[in-house]
Amino acid sequence: MDAFFAAVEQAAKPSLRGKPVIVGGLGPRGVVATASYEARRFGVRSAMPMAQARRLAPNAAYLVPRFSVYRSVSGQVMELLGRLSPLVEPLSLDEAFVDLEAGGAAHDGEAARAVGERLRGDIRAVTGLTGSVGLAGSKMLAKIASEQAKPDGLVLIEPGTERALLAPMGVRTLPGVGPATGEHLRRAGMTTVADLAEAGEDELVRLLGRAHGASLYAMALGRDDRPVVAERDAKSISVEDTFDVDLHDRARVRWEVERLAERCVRRLRDAGRSGRTVVLKVRRYDFSTLTRSETLRGPTDDPVVVREAAARLLDAVDTTGGVRLLGVGVSGLAGFTQEDLFAQASADAAPVSDGAPPGEGAGGPERTPADAGPGPAGGVGAVAAGGGEPAPEERRWAAGADVRHAAYGPGWVQGSGLGRVTVRFEEPGSAPGRVRTFRTDDPDLEPSDPLPLVPGRGQPLPPAGVPGSLSAEGADGRARP
Repeated sequence: MDAFFAAVEQAAKPSLRGKPVIVGGLGPRGVVATASYEARRFGVRSAMPMAQARRLAPNAAYLVPRFSVYRSVSGQVMELLGRLSPLVEPLSLDEAFVDLEAGGAAHDGEAARAVGERLRGDIRAVTGLTGSVGLAGSKMLAKIASEQAKPDGLVLIEPGTERALLAPMGVRTLPGVGPATGEHLRRAGMTTVADLAEAGEDELVRLLGRAHGASLYAMALGRDDRPVVAERDAKSISVEDTFDVDLHDRARVRWEVERLAERCVRRLRDAGRSGRTVVLKVRRYDFSTLTRSETLRGPTDDPVVVREAAARLLDAVDTTGGVRLLGVGVSGLAGFTQEDLFAQASADAAPVSDGAPPGEGAGGPERTPADAGPGPAGGVGAVAAGGGEPAPEERRWAAGADVRHAAYGPGWVQGSGLGRVTVRFEEPGSAPGRVRTFRTDDPDLEPSDPLPLVPGRGQPLPPAGVPGSLSAEGADGRARP
């Protein structure tokens, strides 16, 4: 997907289309998650400190991420990919590998190109967004082709042309070559992929070790036999916040840890998982990072258990001098909880009461809706876990957040401060909307669920009658090919 987070925001907010949009943490220590192509012309890029981005593009729109929306759109795209092949390997919300051969979707280059073009059209029809497709005989080359295709394009690397294509590219193009390895190779006189191929396997093994050197040499020749793996099971689930100002109050640090533990558990439940090991991450004022963990007797998704474990871990950490970042995670994931086993044993031994379907009643704790995703950096705009909607005087309106006004309808927060919040009232399919300003405690203004980017596409896609084809509904409800 092209500039995914920013493209979603532009699709949702008509007034931002064609303008520089930057999504990320908005505090002084925030970083850029995604920059639109308009913003990239000013030199803004992903992972850049937000303060630097503001200097480069002071007039851009700066928005907090809306992960619930991104996950929803990602699910629509991944379903399209699943119609092409049973082997789809997601890399992130906006990128995946697809084995077309396994799905019988392409038997030669031209057939693959036709599939790729149809896929791009389907993505646009379903999401209103653009995606770029790279087609090649291996994962490495397909990834390179997709980067060359951006934005909104398609590149096919024909068999037999791989080495000539790779030769002039920098060594950082190859997977596994990061800044440190790239610098090591540069000092050895190797800056292009052709240099690696000419150096030979023995020299690369001498420089980088047996496994890395041999792998890099094979890739320099255009060889990559890594299969597309459909199941990429998460090893851990975690959340973290970087604070605009170092935290010195020990009570505040503990409160933040407990809040993060609650968010982590909501993500855990959202994924239908439980975990056995609780991990606490603390980055102190001097950038030193401490990680502490505690392994429980069994896997759990109980917020009280995770919260108390995180608090115990914090007791063993010296936070004197200030805390810059906190994180709570759960690893050792499982698809059940220790409590589930006892609940099942009780259910097997006890009869179901009259009038209550099996599995309902007083069989377990009530579960709250899953977390919609991490809040903005530093917790600005976050709602304390378990507290429901904050009181009006406690409200913080994050830039880009969805709202609804009793009189004016749906809109989004353009900015807030000094007791006021500015809202632009528009929808994905509307013309650019008008701006109005309200008190932050205006009772007619409420947080809202996001609207679908394409009308009628807020729900999962209907089953396809033909592999690779899509159906859509018109305004009259009748099916369209």
